[in-house]
Amino acid sequence: MKNLRSTLATVWRISAPYFRSEDKWAGRGLLAAVIAIELAIVAINVLITQWNARFYNALQDRNWDSFVSEIIYFCVVVTIFVVLAVYQLYLNQWLQIRWRHWMTAQYLGDWLRQANHYRMQLQGDAADNPDQRMTDDVKLFVDRTLNIGLGLLNSIVTLVSFVAILWALSNAAPLHLFGQEYAIPGYLVWGALIYSVLGTILTHLIGWPLVGLDFRQQQYEADFRFNLVRVRENSEQIALLRGEQAERERLLVRFGRVVENWLAIMSRTKKITAFTASYNQASVVFPYVLVAPAYFAEKIQLGGMMQTASAFSNVQGALSFFISIYRQLAEWQAVVNRLDGFEAGIVAAGELATRSERIHVVKAGEGAIDLKGLALRLPNGTPLLNTDGFSLRRGERTLVTGPSGSGKSTLFRAIAGIWPFGSGSIAVPAGATLMMLPQRPYFPTGTLRAAVEYPAKEGAFTPAQISQTLELVGLPKLASQLDEHGHWNRTLSLGEQQRLGLARALLHVPQYLFLDEATASLDEPSEAALYRLLEAKLPATTIVSIGHRSTLDVFHDRNVVLARAGDGFALQDSKSAAAS
Repeated sequence: MKNLRSTLATVWRISAPYFRSEDKWAGRGLLAAVIAIELAIVAINVLITQWNARFYNALQDRNWDSFVSEIIYFCVVVTIFVVLAVYQLYLNQWLQIRWRHWMTAQYLGDWLRQANHYRMQLQGDAADNPDQRMTDDVKLFVDRTLNIGLGLLNSIVTLVSFVAILWALSNAAPLHLFGQEYAIPGYLVWGALIYSVLGTILTHLIGWPLVGLDFRQQQYEADFRFNLVRVRENSEQIALLRGEQAERERLLVRFGRVVENWLAIMSRTKKITAFTASYNQASVVFPYVLVAPAYFAEKIQLGGMMQTASAFSNVQGALSFFISIYRQLAEWQAVVNRLDGFEAGIVAAGELATRSERIHVVKAGEGAIDLKGLALRLPNGTPLLNTDGFSLRRGERTLVTGPSGSGKSTLFRAIAGIWPFGSGSIAVPAGATLMMLPQRPYFPTGTLRAAVEYPAKEGAFTPAQISQTLELVGLPKLASQLDEHGHWNRTLSLGEQQRLGLARALLHVPQYLFLDEATASLDEPSEAALYRLLEAKLPATTIVSIGHRSTLDVFHDRNVVLARAGDGFALQDSKSAAAS
């Protein structure tokens, strides 16, 4: 019961915001229409049950006129039912896509807000595979929540509607056993209740492991799919290393988990299906067994017997609601748990950026980026870099060197405001534009023009500007491919990607440009040519570079070394580089 309350509370927390959002009136209106149709369908079922009595009595009495009128009545009622069923499905699907669109937009916004997606990875990404959370899980959540909710409503209204009918029929057709009549008020209702309660208890005892199995199945499927994508995106490196056999074995291990868990689901599903199928088949004849003695004792007519069977079936079906949807219920609960974990991961990542002990990036000053009392740490708390009173002065070109693992790239991440682990402050001039170029730049899939202009919207620069810039960075052959679509991180060499990244910097003209080994894949003459290009085209831009080549010294005014100091590293000024 505690788990049920917790699940329902989570469902309410996830669902309610949509019906209070800017799309609330459309959502509420569609939900109200779907519920109204559901109630109308229950009313039609009541009419059909009453029709059963009249129709079968007409057959028993061989009353042709009554038979014809009941057929006409049935056709009218069924026509209304079909129209309602069609529009209920249509409106249900309309509500689903609007609700799913809103939830997806919200999750995307929360996940991508202020580098949350990056911090979620830093903290171990407890909500694994966010792509699955925002695709499959949101879709299943909306679908299952509506279907299960409407099914529960239908069962409650059906139970209320038919219990009265079945109670009255119990009095009209008292229980007969061994030739004796027993006046048990509402015995048909009690029979349906006992039958359904026993079935529900046994179904839960057999099927409850499905919740955990469904959760793990989605997790294993997503993990296998994610690693397939990783192989595709790194196919060149795998091919060069002849790593196909190793990748095949790794992927088969992951798929083995999918198969093993699926076999467990199969075994458990076989058991619950065997029980529910037997239960449902027995429920067909059970009401006839109860009421048949009264029929043969001529206490009721054939129509009364058929009406009793129909009413019993509706009551028993309503009481057995959880049996009929148990498989969906287990899947739904697993989806709810995954979305709850995803939201918790987003909240935890957000808290990293707002906790008191963090690196504070503030907008202050005009002439430099000032590091005060800065202490960078790894996610596990290990000290990495400590510095105080250090400044990256505007207009000064700085080269940062140091051993691998000393925190050079992490320092750039802290200045960009995405590294939360540590303390101290980083003062960035108000209104300053910063651009970070890593060793492997990112280009979105799409046109080459959009890839170069990123993160600006496509069309921010003219084709002539882009073509001229591509020629400047040594990519003239790409100038004619601006409107071609492609996966540029896969089709271009790393050297070409680095040239394209520098073209992006030339177009955006940032006030501060941070180059994290952004030319490391180029030969020294090409690297020197590009640095001279930056110097000529971005004279007002402050450039801070991470590099290991001594040839870079000539292009920088200042050389900063990360040297070992205690448990971590510290920034130390080396001698000024020779002027170019």
